[in-house]
Amino acid sequence: MIFAAAGLAFRDIFSAPFRAALWKSLGLSLVVLIALWFGVTALFENVVVPYLGEWAPDLPTWADGTAGFAAGLALAILLAFLIAPISAVIAGLFLDDVAEVVERDSYPDAPAGRPLPFVTGLVMSVKFLAIVILGNILAFTLLLIPGVNVVAFLLVNGYLLGREYFDFAALRYRSEGDAKAVRGRHSTLVFFAGLVIAGFLAIPILNLLTPLFAAALMVHLHQRVSARDGGLPIAAGLPATRLSTTAPPPASTRI
Repeated sequence: MIFAAAGLAFRDIFSAPFRAALWKSLGLSLVVLIALWFGVTALFENVVVPYLGEWAPDLPTWADGTAGFAAGLALAILLAFLIAPISAVIAGLFLDDVAEVVERDSYPDAPAGRPLPFVTGLVMSVKFLAIVILGNILAFTLLLIPGVNVVAFLLVNGYLLGREYFDFAALRYRSEGDAKAVRGRHSTLVFFAGLVIAGFLAIPILNLLTPLFAAALMVHLHQRVSARDGGLPIAAGLPATRLSTTAPPPASTRI
């Protein structure tokens, strides 16, 4: 079930609607990174350099230039590290759009899900940012222990990412309590799906697509476990005309 869902998700991320979400998220990420560059540069030039001049007025001119170069290099490395997490947070704002595409195209007989409230989606995006940072810090601290850092990265990120993205897919149809209950019943499946996402996250460049891939994967997984459990429930807050028991997935998508 996991590999079938992952294969469908990988196919989905290269479709036109997903590409549109990707370009929007990357464009906004670039704007944020440029703003950070100018903001931190201005802070360094207007605060740090004057402070150093007062603290050590006898420093030669070349020292200022060297400090400026070192600061610029450090900032460039920092922004390169932040590309993936920042793009992930911004991509989180478009996850409902891609989830709707997956539900409509792959599960046309299922009722339509409801978009998450803006604040809920933003909180999930920030959680994803925290997960990425935590996973990388953990992997970095264990870098000197061969093999352990990779295992730790996969286990921690697999567990956390599986929880977050399955909840995202489930909350489009269920109450928070019901979503957690379903995740609990299928905790092993969710965890191994999270490991697939963590592996995807570990691939440079491709990891920019992680939020879109993870959302699509968990939408497929939620639809399939719901069909196996007897169908989607009536989600609170949806118009009654849009609610019906989920039919089994089309033959082309059955496990």
